[in-house]
Amino acid sequence: MSVPAKRLYALCGSLRTRSTNRALLETIRRLAPHGVEVEISGLIGVLPIFNPDLEGDLTPEPVLAIAREIATADGLIVSAPEYAHGIPGGLKNALDWLVSRFEIPGKPVMLVHASHRGDFALEALTEVLKTIGTDLRPETFLRVPLLGKSEDEVGAILRRQETEDAIRAALVRFAGVVPVQPVSR
Repeated sequence: MSVPAKRLYALCGSLRTRSTNRALLETIRRLAPHGVEVEISGLIGVLPIFNPDLEGDLTPEPVLAIAREIATADGLIVSAPEYAHGIPGGLKNALDWLVSRFEIPGKPVMLVHASHRGDFALEALTEVLKTIGTDLRPETFLRVPLLGKSEDEVGAILRRQETEDAIRAALVRFAGVVPVQPVSR
């Protein structure tokens, strides 16, 4: 009997196609160790603006879709830039939709950051994730300074051996604290 792969669901706080946060998450997906699968969410940008009147029986399908993905994930990886000293609106909106749902409390979370700065956003994101009851794992935090680099420079940094080693080590640490969910897939 084979052991099921650990499924990690990644939320990118930047909706830009060529964002450094997305590039970092793509590299994390590529370098995932054997037995770990990483899926990057494409749903944040299609979520309607949070409206508590639409919770329950009126919950929009995109919200239900992201909730299902989170429910079946063994852990979450969250990467976000800092916008005006805060969490990007799309990511905050997604988290607002999840506040009163059952899928996210207790879910292990790894924060990754694609900048040498952005501590205001990281502090705010940490506070929100703790407030909604995630199992934030600070020992797995990964920072790769990519802000202000050209696309070629970002690619070169993400292919450096020391960067790949740091990413693999962070993933191994996170996979070590993430139990496989008993949810049928």
